[in-house]
Amino acid sequence: QVQLVESGGGLVQAGDSLRLSCAASGRTFSNYLMGWFRQAPGKEREFVAAISRSSSNTYYTDSVKGRFTISRDNAKNTVYLEMNSLKPEDTAVYYCAAKSTISGSFISTRPDEYAYWGQGTQVTVSS
Repeated sequence: QVQLVESGGGLVQAGDSLRLSCAASGRTFSNYLMGWFRQAPGKEREFVAAISRSSSNTYYTDSVKGRFTISRDNAKNTVYLEMNSLKPEDTAVYYCAAKSTISGSFISTRPDEYAYWGQGTQVTVSS
């Protein structure tokens, strides 16, 4: 079992930056692929970014490429999402998720492949 707790959300203006953090506990963090997803009101949960166990691979949805950066610190059991140049359409509840994987470089964008989820943190971007 892995417990995930997100933090760092808030209300910001368009163009501002935020850094989300997700602290993990319970199992060996470095055994898990980590992802960030988001869900806006009335919409399905969508993939945002993922980082492999070893940090060798990262992947982003097109709408955040060049603006968001995912990273992880396995010594601190934490994954981060640095969000720059925020837009109103980035407004959503952001969730981190974990998937156990043997491969150090594997990436997944499918939410149904992630077994563990945090409770989410609200990000609101005003225009």
